[in-house]
Amino acid sequence: RYSMLPALLLDGILHASILPCSFTSDSFCIFIDGLLDEMNPYPSPNSVIIMNNASIHKGPGMCEMIEER
Repeated sequence: RYSMLPALLLDGILHASILPCSFTSDSFCIFIDGLLDEMNPYPSPNSVIIMNNASIHKGPGMCEMIEER
């Protein structure tokens, strides 16, 4: 069983990760850290992250990590 997590743009994929297991808050945090390296400061293109209410999106320090970049 594999899990794939892409960060999508209107014209493609900005960042992706494939794991041989389910994503956890920790692995999602690692994914976001890699994604942030490829993003731009707001309000430039590729500067907004939209997430749903999944529990892995609510790991400790997630908001702070995103906001300080």
